[in-house]
Order: sequence, then C-alpha cells, then structure tokens
Amino acid sequence: MSVLAITKHFNRTLALSCTLVAISQLNYGFDNQAFATTQSMTAFTKQFGDYNSKTGKYAIPAYYLSLLNSLNYIGFAFGLLVGSFLSRRYGRRLCIFSMSCYALVTATITVTSQTKGQILAARILNYVYVGMELSVVPVYQSEVVPAPVRGFVVGTYQLAIGLGGIVINSICRGTSTLEGNKSWRIPFGLFYVIPCVILSLVWLIPESPRWLLLQNRPDEAEKSLKRLRQGTMTNEAIADELASLKIGLAIEPEQGHFKELFDKTNLKRTLIVIAISFFQQATGQAFSSQYGAIFVKSLGTVNPYNFAIITSCITTAACLISNLLSDKIGRRKLFIAGAGIQAVALFTMGGLGVASPVTLSESTAIAAMMAIFGAGFGLGWGPLTYVVITELPALSLRDHSQRVSSLTNIGINFAVTFSIPYLLDDSYAGLHSKVGFIFGSIAVCACVFTYLCVPDCQGKSLEEVDRLFHEGVPVRKFKDYQLAALDGAEEDEKVKEIRSQSQAV
Repeated sequence: MSVLAITKHFNRTLALSCTLVAISQLNYGFDNQAFATTQSMTAFTKQFGDYNSKTGKYAIPAYYLSLLNSLNYIGFAFGLLVGSFLSRRYGRRLCIFSMSCYALVTATITVTSQTKGQILAARILNYVYVGMELSVVPVYQSEVVPAPVRGFVVGTYQLAIGLGGIVINSICRGTSTLEGNKSWRIPFGLFYVIPCVILSLVWLIPESPRWLLLQNRPDEAEKSLKRLRQGTMTNEAIADELASLKIGLAIEPEQGHFKELFDKTNLKRTLIVIAISFFQQATGQAFSSQYGAIFVKSLGTVNPYNFAIITSCITTAACLISNLLSDKIGRRKLFIAGAGIQAVALFTMGGLGVASPVTLSESTAIAAMMAIFGAGFGLGWGPLTYVVITELPALSLRDHSQRVSSLTNIGINFAVTFSIPYLLDDSYAGLHSKVGFIFGSIAVCACVFTYLCVPDCQGKSLEEVDRLFHEGVPVRKFKDYQLAALDGAEEDEKVKEIRSQSQAV
C-alpha cells in the first residue's frame, strides 16, 4: 500500500491519536534496549557484577543476568492484567493516562539504583507499565482506524519499539565512553520523556467508539467516530460505519465470559492467537534483543554498541516495510517469509558455531546472521503478531482473548529469556551460537503453522471477521471470501439466528 493510499484514511485527529499511542511504545524500546546494551558497559558491570580474582575483572554472573532479564515478566503479567481491567472498565484513555503516571515513579527507581536488588526491582516494576501498554495500545489502535489501514497502524506497535531501540542504542553508544555510572544512568534518564509527553496530550484524543457503545453511550460514540473520520469520509459513510458497529455488537455483544474462549464457537480463534503469541517468542527474538550486545561482545569481532545500533536500524526498517505491505499482500505471506528468514539465519548461525575453535571470520558471520535474524523478525512476527491477535477474537471476548494471548507471550518470553544465559554459558550448556539449531527448528514449525492455520484478514472489518468465523469459512479462504450484505429484516433474522446458536452452545 502506497503512502498516499494510507494517508487518505487519516484526518488530523486520527493521525494524532495513532501517533500518540505509538509514541508511548518508544518507552518499551527504551527499556528493552537500554538494559540489553548497558549490561555490556564496564561501569554497569562493576556496579552490579561480581569481582573475579582470577581474571581481575568484574562480570555479571549468569544467574543474575538470567534474573535481570526474566523476572521483569512477572511485572509484565501483572501490568497486563491491571491494564486490561482499567481499559475495559474505565476506558482506553484512562488506562493510558494511569500507566504514564506510574512510569514516572519507576523511572526514578531505575535511575537511582545502587544495588543488584534495586535495579532488579526497578526493572520488574517498570515492566508493569510495559504490560499495561500491551493491554491497551494495540486494542485502541485496532478500534479507531478503518479496516484498510489496520495492519499498518497496529503494526506500528513493533515499529515504535524498534525506533525507541535506535534512539537508546545511539545514546548508549555515545555514553559508553564516559567514566563512571553516568554512562548507564543517562540512558535510563530517557524513561521520563515519553510519559510526560503522553500525560500532556492523552486527553486530546477521542475515546474508542467501540468502547463507548459497550458502555451504552451511543451519542458519545457517534461524536468520537465523527472526530476520527470527518474529512476522510462522507456523513453517510460515517453513519454506515456506526451502524455496522452497532450491528456487530448486537450480533456479538462484548459481554462474554472467560470460559467462552474455549467453547465450540470460539476455541479455534483462541488456539490460533495463543499459538501466534507462542511462536513470536519461541523463535528466539530475546536472544537477539536481550543478549545481543553481550553475545557480540563475547565474539570479539564487532563493537557491541555499533552492532546494537545496526541491528535496531535493520529490524526497524523491516518493520516499516512490513507495515506498508501487510494491508496490500496480507499477513500470511509476511508471516511465512519472516519465519523463513529467521530459520535460515538461525541454522546458519548454529552451523558456523559447530567449528572448534571458531575462527574470526566465522564469528563475524555469526554476528551478521543475528542481524539477518532481526530483519526476518521485523518483517513478520514482530509487528504482525499484534495485528492478528487483535483481529481474530470474537467481539464479545476481545479483552479476554488479548489477555490470554499476551500472558502466553509473556510466559514464553520469560522461559526463553531465563534459559538463554544457561544455554550460552560454558559453566552450563555452553552452546553459544549453536542455540540457533533450537530456535531455527521452532521457526520452521512457525512457517508450517501459519500456512495451515492462520487466516488473512486483510481489508476485513472486525465485524466481518466475526461473521466469517460464525459462518464457518475455512481460514485459508478468509482473504478472498465475500460476505453477503445484511439489511432490514434479513439483518434482524441473522442477529436472532446467531444469538440462538450461541445460546444452544
């Protein structure tokens, strides 16, 4: 989809709304990459590591490295649950406002940390904020944009994380030469910037029209939708979209219970979103994003700070390409292409690490494969996971489904992040780059799963996706399947029919 084709769907209000919530994701990239990069800094290692009398150097032990990069997902899970509750009960904007206030507190704890316990607590607490973001940002984005650009906009979730990574890695590169703790405290100080921006602007954007309808506030929903569409759609088209929202919520009122995720009509969708969240993390993105700088430093070939900037730029560029293409060629092709690139890079990296000893040229090639892996992740599973898991759930179960898929994502991320130091360290498994064989095999499974099970909802409204599942359309035919229009008495009969089917189940 061309830039011109994308921009015609945006008026000033919608552009501001999408940009603002995307900007909030920069802080996720700040946290993710700031900790990943500062762990390789001499001052950080001296402050939070242990002194080895044999080598005469400070080093962060594997057990603490594992805890620092995995226990934060406890905070992530808690934040997801809290954010999901606030978003569903009090609105998307209030959730965004609350998490930004909270982020200022955790930023202070992070910057002032002096001990291992403090920095570990700071990271866990800051990830409560990150979890709240995941619970509300993709949902809000998917609810306020027209169907033709939903893939592009929701995909900016990962794009913004990548841009945040570029900014923070560039700052880390500049501060890495500074003496003392200011080398790592300056990057952490950026954690204040984004929440302050969000706090000052969040009440200027409209609330989600879908959420307002769910709260039985139709007049406010109409006003909100007009603000988001005025100038890009006629009044008749806006009225039709509002009517479509009301029909969708009448067919599938968003008041479902958690157990309905696993009943006969919704089980397929639930399993798909869980599997997508599983594969996003199980293919090893944490190896590159969380431990990339430390691993590259151990190879002794490339400056780890330069490498972090390069990989962030490559991954972010791939995300941008994915966002531009996802509404044009569909999600499935990009998922498969991205996982394929990841698999090739991981197997190549593993094969290069089999040699003993690994030569300098082989080590350089291993580092290059990590960059290629990042390109594959950015093209497919990085941005598109958030698109698909917000498209597929039943309208009655969107918050529940988002919560389950995100908790799966967090759980697998925790398992992978916790395990990697033990897989790499010579005192334990000592696999080094041969971990590529493990993650590469999972990437192949991701390709097969996508081909067989993942529907392509390109160009479909959320209400149309709901009907496609209700009518039993095979997932591989979603993209080209044309739904018959509903109107008048036929529409009423369809609503009654689906309600009676749901009650029978």
